[in-house]
Amino acid sequence: MQSKKLIQACAVVAGLSIGILSTSTIKAQQAKGESQEERGGGKRARTEADLPKGPGPRLGNHPDLSGYWTTSRAAKDKPIGNIGKDLPGYKLPFTPAGEAAHKYNVEHTVDPEALCIVGGLPRHNASGLGFQLLQGQDHAAFLYAYTTYRLVPFDGRKHSEDPDPSFFGEEVGSWDGDTFVIDSIGFKGERTWADENADPHSDQQHVVERWTRPDAGHVHLEMVVNDSKFYTEPIHYQRTWLRGKPGDQVHEYSCSEDNVDAPHLGPGPGVIGADGQRGYEKLIPLPPPPSKDKPAVTSIPD
Repeated sequence: MQSKKLIQACAVVAGLSIGILSTSTIKAQQAKGESQEERGGGKRARTEADLPKGPGPRLGNHPDLSGYWTTSRAAKDKPIGNIGKDLPGYKLPFTPAGEAAHKYNVEHTVDPEALCIVGGLPRHNASGLGFQLLQGQDHAAFLYAYTTYRLVPFDGRKHSEDPDPSFFGEEVGSWDGDTFVIDSIGFKGERTWADENADPHSDQQHVVERWTRPDAGHVHLEMVVNDSKFYTEPIHYQRTWLRGKPGDQVHEYSCSEDNVDAPHLGPGPGVIGADGQRGYEKLIPLPPPPSKDKPAVTSIPD
C-alpha cells in the first residue's frame, strides 16, 4: 500500500515538473507576450478617452517626461517593431552590405533578445513593450521591461573621442527648448538587430532622438538613424506613447532564468506580415521540454 502511494506521489511530482517545464518553455519562447497584450489592446492598453488631460507637468525650466509609457494603437504608430514604419512599403534603403547583413540575420542569427541580449537602439524605441522614464536634474533613466535600462546625462558633457561600444551607444542628452535631444554613437556592430524584424545596424550607426511631451497624456519621439555602412540614406522614424494607468511600472524580469528554449530556437524573425509587423501571434508549435532521454538539440546554424 505504501509502495503504491509512493508511486502515485512520484507520478504527481513528475506531472508537476513537466507542467513547470512546459510553462517555462512557453514563457521563454513567448517572451514578447506582454508586448503582444499591448499590441492587441489587452488589459494593460489605454485608449485616448481615458488618458489624463491638460498640459504636461514641468520640472524646473523643462517639461517633465517622467512616467510609465505604453504602446499607442493608433494607425500612425503602426507597425510595431519595424524601423521602416514610415517608409513606403516599409522598404528600408539597404546598401549592398546592409542587404547582406539582413540576409544573414534572417538565415543565421537567432533573435538576440530571445537569447537575453540587450535590444539596445534603435530597437527599444520601436518595441511593443512599455517603458518607464525617470527624469532628474541632469540625468534621465529609461527603464525597460527586460530589467534593462539606459542612463542619459544632460549635464553639458560631450562625446568621448573613442567611446567603448555598447548596445545603447554612448548617449549625450541636451535640451532644445522643450525638446529633449539624445545623441548616441559608439554602438556594438554584432549580435544586435536594429528592430524586431532582423533589420541590421553596424558599428557606424548614429542615432538622434527628439523627445517631447505635448500634453499630460502623451510623449512623442522623432528619431533619425544614420548608418551609411548599411543604409543609403538616414531612416526617419516617429511614434507616440500613451501615459500608463496609475500604478503602472516596470517589473523585475529575468530573461535568462529558466530560458530552456535558447538551445533550440531557430534563426530569423519568422513571418513578417504584409503590414510590416512580425507575426508573434503565428507562433510555431512548441516542442516538448527537454528530458534526460531527449535533451535539447540546437538548431542554430554554424
